[in-house]
Amino acid sequence: MAKVPFSSFVIFAEMRTGSNFLEANLNAIPGVKCHGEAFNPYFIGGEGKQEMLGVTIEQRGADPRSLLQAMKAQTPGLSGFRYFNDHDPRVFDIVVDDPAVAKVILTRNHLESFISWKIAMESDQWWLANTKHLKTVRPRFELDQFERRLEHLQHFQRRLLHRLQATGQTAFYIDYEDILDIDVLNGLAGFLGVEGRLKALDFRFKKQNPEAIEDKVSNPAEMREGLKKIDFFALDHTPNFEPRRAGTVAQYLASEVKPLLFLPVKSAPEARIRKWLNAMGPVTTGMDRQTLRRWREAHPGQRSFTVIRHPLARAHAAFADFIEREWMPELRPYLKRVHKYQLPGKGKGYASVAEYREGLLVFLDMIKHILNGRTELKVPPQLATQGAILQGFAGVQGPDVILREERLAAGVAFLAAEIGQELPPLPEAGDAEPFALQDIYGPDLEAAARGAYWRDYAAYGFADWRPYAA
Repeated sequence: MAKVPFSSFVIFAEMRTGSNFLEANLNAIPGVKCHGEAFNPYFIGGEGKQEMLGVTIEQRGADPRSLLQAMKAQTPGLSGFRYFNDHDPRVFDIVVDDPAVAKVILTRNHLESFISWKIAMESDQWWLANTKHLKTVRPRFELDQFERRLEHLQHFQRRLLHRLQATGQTAFYIDYEDILDIDVLNGLAGFLGVEGRLKALDFRFKKQNPEAIEDKVSNPAEMREGLKKIDFFALDHTPNFEPRRAGTVAQYLASEVKPLLFLPVKSAPEARIRKWLNAMGPVTTGMDRQTLRRWREAHPGQRSFTVIRHPLARAHAAFADFIEREWMPELRPYLKRVHKYQLPGKGKGYASVAEYREGLLVFLDMIKHILNGRTELKVPPQLATQGAILQGFAGVQGPDVILREERLAAGVAFLAAEIGQELPPLPEAGDAEPFALQDIYGPDLEAAARGAYWRDYAAYGFADWRPYAA
């Protein structure tokens, strides 16, 4: 397949990363034109500018594509712009998935860029063309401010990387220290697909603060001590191989009598809530986003809610449900091949508590491997972590209220107070499992559940399972 020629480019950068210098040198390459911070919320292209290429800031706000189109139409050669994380988010979505837009990613040591930003803030000197005008200040390093900025920028960089990976694109990465290397900049020209090359660097923009980092702040000792607390190498981070989930609107339950929207978590008490809602009157299911929007409009003051369940109880329910319905046919041969475990014949079930308990232990071990990405199996909603399911809800509508099964009656009373209406009592919990959890419970089952669902235990504060009044 022939390479798609680039029709434009975008430089993903941040303040104080050397983007002005990079832009100046790109603009010195024949056939390349960078239009500055074209989508800065306060100006177009450069400080104070309110119009570019016949497009005003008001027109850009109404339709950002108008400026993108003007750049391509009115710029000889290859046009582009610089994009920072706080620029128009609509533009990010437009360009990031388009393989015809070349991506250049400019990075710099986060601490250096932070200190440089602090200096610029205090001196009000954002770029330097003449060293005679250099203003020298020594700002105070503030750990909380640095941590907030670091987390925000890293989140944006992870989001950018994920979008590029998901769309199969590559970017040209360039570090702050590389922008003085003419060979690297000419390599960038080659990446962009233009014939022009630099013969010399444009030093119109001067480096403002070449000193060592500790010499740039007024409290270097405090900075050194504070930085010890930051986990630069993500030692506390554990990779999460569970795939992201999307909210499945078609499975939502919307009462037509009460302003209640139920977002069900599979293997949690879904059937009981469904029965409760149906007892009040008609319930709409199988919605899409349009019908969901119409339901919201017709039910002012609506509340959305979900119910989470203790991870061990949820795995117990999923196992019993699988034995009865086998909602994932590939699990049976996988258990036999990998775990050397043979499930009872379809529809037969277990003859004894001991056999069922052994099967549940194997099932929990299998879930641990699935959620850790060690198998070829997909992660069905019945086995996914509740945290991943709730994150998926947030893509459409996060629940207003997260209720817990062990305090469901109190949760219903809270919902009633929220909507200002009386609600009927919950129906009795049916015994869907062939053996009650309290009859098979033991430390080994709890440990196996923690091994599989440690994220849910940690995120929602689950203690060891214990019987409770339904």
